[in-house]
Amino acid sequence: MEDRVIGFGHVDLAHHQLFTHCKEVCLVGEAEKRRWHPLPSSQYPKPLVFHDGRIAFTPDAISTLCMFLWFPLGFALAFARALVFLCLPYALCVPLLAFLGMHSRLITSDDKEERRGDGSQLYICNHRTLLDGLYISAALGRHLTATTYSVSRISEWFSPIRTVRLTRNREEDAARMKKLVQEGDLLVCPEGTTCREPYLLRFSQLVAEISREVVPVALESWVSMFYGTSTGKLKFLDPLYFLMNPFPCYEVEFMARVATGAIGGKECSSYEMANHLQAEIGTRLGFQCTSLTRKDKYLLLAGNEGTI
Repeated sequence: MEDRVIGFGHVDLAHHQLFTHCKEVCLVGEAEKRRWHPLPSSQYPKPLVFHDGRIAFTPDAISTLCMFLWFPLGFALAFARALVFLCLPYALCVPLLAFLGMHSRLITSDDKEERRGDGSQLYICNHRTLLDGLYISAALGRHLTATTYSVSRISEWFSPIRTVRLTRNREEDAARMKKLVQEGDLLVCPEGTTCREPYLLRFSQLVAEISREVVPVALESWVSMFYGTSTGKLKFLDPLYFLMNPFPCYEVEFMARVATGAIGGKECSSYEMANHLQAEIGTRLGFQCTSLTRKDKYLLLAGNEGTI
């Protein structure tokens, strides 16, 4: 059989020798090119769970020019938004931030304000950005304590809410979180790291071992220009990039309280409860649950295990 050439556009004799191993010629005309469109993520050959970089849009010429024109104004706007977060009480900062273009939506169950007898509550949420704790705290109208894994010291210094760094030692972290939840409201992100795409990483079993009940919180965020997450050495800039978006959006949904000792009236292990909580939040958000971990993410994107 005579060999043929596979390629795009015009195929001349000079290029024929480069493709003599190919069996078929595919010429793409201008009419077909005009029908091209981005491939939906649902049709990717493999799921896209992890990716890095700051740009949240397709960097064509016009969009890139708009980004550079926006940058000075975006920086000033981010600085103003940060000052509002840091300096004003929630009753004032929420409407003022809405005026400054930060859109948010709160969904709550009927028992959100019910409190335990000892005056403390454990909240768990999926992890979208470093601002998760601020949005949940603002939605509650009161400060809470948030655990962190290895965020930058600069982010901890400027945080309007109290943060406590975990050691990644199971016994020590469990004891520390049990003490914190006895002192007041505690927020834990059981994934241990952020995920930009509609996937949930594996939940830590510790969330089912440190309290008799938890309140799951489902979070979703949207940006149009800059991602507010990264795996590089400049992670302290993550909140700044999120605040530099023209109209960043957050949705906070408080779900019904869950007893950690049983599922559907049947006693369960902490491992089963962690998977159950992951599935409940995933179902509410329409996210797919995975068994991937923080370590998997950082080994893939940064070549380390996520320590800063």
